[in-house]
This record gives sequence, structure tokens and C-alpha cells, in this order.
Amino acid sequence: MIRVVVVDDEALVRSGIEMILKAARDIDVVATANGGDAMWEISLHRPDVVLLDIRMPDVDGLTILNEIRAMQEPTVVGMLTTFDMDDYITAALQNGAAGFLLKDTDPAQLARAVRALAAGAVVLAPSAARLVLDGAGEPRTEAAAKIDRLSEEERDVLRLVAAGASNDDIAARLTRSTSAVAEQVVAILGKLAVESRVQAALLAQAAGLTDEVSGP
Repeated sequence: MIRVVVVDDEALVRSGIEMILKAARDIDVVATANGGDAMWEISLHRPDVVLLDIRMPDVDGLTILNEIRAMQEPTVVGMLTTFDMDDYITAALQNGAAGFLLKDTDPAQLARAVRALAAGAVVLAPSAARLVLDGAGEPRTEAAAKIDRLSEEERDVLRLVAAGASNDDIAARLTRSTSAVAEQVVAILGKLAVESRVQAALLAQAAGLTDEVSGP
């Protein structure tokens, strides 16, 4: 079972997400909380995934994200956003968010997104991806210059990372071992001078790498 904690300041949103996810047989919402209670619930339940509202009035999502990332074994965090995000997006990227989902994400997509997050994949809902790129992307020419640092093999891996694939998925697609893919992902992040798969995925999208047809 994938254990999930949902953090949002609106009780209706929390209950709605909980109801949707509990319909999936492999997902268990172990707790829901507002910002003030979030870290207590997360520390108590040690979930696999936290779905975290990016902006809340009591304790905002960025503060909670930083506290989660400071844990000895930080859990994976997917940020819940709306269409009015701004510099919050950049800060969440810099602090290790693993994905961005819009609060009105289709119920079936929400469960799939949680599974992908738990598997270590990047999750950017299509409409959220454009929102994030607009708010935190960099010029295409600068992004392309960074992508040029990669070998063709590394570009193939990055394309799949940007498509939301986990290391296991990439290994199966490219007929490599998962450990080899994991090492390549670390090397890619270093060459691109980014700290997370999400940042690498956004860079690939900004450079137009995901528009290219390549790989097996």
C-alpha cells in the first residue's frame, strides 16, 4: 500500500482528495491535516507521499516542504497548486518538490500521479507543467545550452525523466539496469547544475528536448 498524507487548509479539499484516493486499492490516506498539524501527522505516520498545498494561511506549504526535506528520511512531496501561483513555484522547485498537481486534477489522474510519485518519478500535470514553465522556466536558448552538455545516452534518459518515468521504467525502456539508470540520473543532474528530477524535467521541456523523437 502507498501511504499518503494530504495537507491543505480547506477541509473540503482534504476530504475530496481523501475520498478519491481511498477508491484506489493500492493507496491508503493515513491522515489529512491543515498546515499547523502537518508535521505532527507526517512524523507520526511516515507516509510514502505527501500531497501538500503550496499556499496556506497558517503555515504555508514552503515552510512545511523545508521541514520535510530536513528530515532524516524525507518523504516524497507533490505540491498542490492553482492557477495563481507565482514565485512560490520557484521556491518549491529549489527546495525539492517532486511534482506539481492542480487541485482540479481528474480523479483517475490523481491516483496515477500518487503511484508515480511513490515510484520516484516526476509528476507534472499537463496544465500544471505549462504553469510551472511560465513561472520558473528559463529562456529556451539557455536551457538548450545546458542540454548540450549531455551525451546522447543521457539525453534519452532525460527525455524519459521529463515524461514522468521512474528509474525502473527507464531501465526497462532502454534495456539497462536500474542501478545504471540511477547513476546516469545523478550524472545528468550534476551536468545540468540542478538539484532534482523536476528541475531537470523542466529544463528539458524549456529546451524543447521533449519535442524531439528519439530512443527505442
